[in-house]
Amino acid sequence: MSFKDHFSSLASDYARHRPTYPDALFRFLAEQTRKPERAWDCATGSGQAARALAWYFPHVIATDASAQQIAAAEQHQNVEYRVASAEASGLDAASVDVCTVAQALHWFDWERFYTEVRRVVRPGGLLAVWTYTHSTITPEIDAVMQNFYARVCSYFPPERKWVDEKYATIPFPFAEIAAPNVFMEAAWNLEDVLGYYRSWSGVANYQKQHGESPLPVVEQELRAVWENPHAPLPVRWKLHLRLGRV
Repeated sequence: MSFKDHFSSLASDYARHRPTYPDALFRFLAEQTRKPERAWDCATGSGQAARALAWYFPHVIATDASAQQIAAAEQHQNVEYRVASAEASGLDAASVDVCTVAQALHWFDWERFYTEVRRVVRPGGLLAVWTYTHSTITPEIDAVMQNFYARVCSYFPPERKWVDEKYATIPFPFAEIAAPNVFMEAAWNLEDVLGYYRSWSGVANYQKQHGESPLPVVEQELRAVWENPHAPLPVRWKLHLRLGRV
């Protein structure tokens, strides 16, 4: 199976504009691990989850099939970045306590990836996968954002449907653990939101097909409902988690 590379060309925007995950999530994962020593953050992108894991795991191996994403990742003394696919990580057998996949499981060959997880994660270890869909800011801004997504959603790769279904329909052949309610939070102004949109594969595909960006139109729409576009507002996303014992 060839690597479906939708983000190498967006690596710098991805690193700058994607939201960060809450500390409570990684603390919970460490608490669910018998002896937190080593974590594997698979499809790490620019390393947001890997760096957060490093507060609780002394050694984090962060892999991504995109060399450009790895090159854009922020360094951390406890994080070892490697270029490798999800299905063939190159990690030693039974060498990690937890495997995390943040906003990326929908791109994988699940059968091959799950085989790799069973090989790499120690018996009794944990697989944690999560995704998020739309943010909430204000009802007026949310309505503009929902309409914008409706205009560009057909330009996302077909795997995006698994995100829209909140990972609930993805096969997950592990003994599942009840997941806590966890939210990402940020304080963004209008430029931050537009930067986030630029990191979307659907926006990039729209621009390739039409020769122009869809962002100027939505920027105008947002300015009409954003009282002070320079002032940051609270932004919130619900994380949809699936956790399983290996």
